[in-house]
Amino acid sequence: MQTINRNKAKELIKESKGLIFSATFTKKDGVNRLIQARTGKKYKSKTGKKQAYKPEEYNLIPLYDMKKKAFRTLNFNTLLTLSINKKKYLIEEKKSSFKISKKSNFKISKI
Repeated sequence: MQTINRNKAKELIKESKGLIFSATFTKKDGVNRLIQARTGKKYKSKTGKKQAYKPEEYNLIPLYDMKKKAFRTLNFNTLLTLSINKKKYLIEEKKSSFKISKKSNFKISKI
């Protein structure tokens, strides 16, 4: 299984042109979920309202869940694995950008 970053995974999904793929991700409640989905299917609102936000600004991609037959949004920040075009990929962990300098007064103490 090849390891790729989240940007490469996003590219692969966008380039799939509607082909079915599967992905494992962590839901908001902390449960890992496997989804079989595809892009390219357009959602039509029953009320005619436009979407209140742009998914790409939040690192999300709208897609169609093939098992549940409903539209869902995939969060790339919680993506774990991707299977597309008969290839399986492991998504590399996002590295934390938080650093503590040696000069800071930050101390850890037991409570």
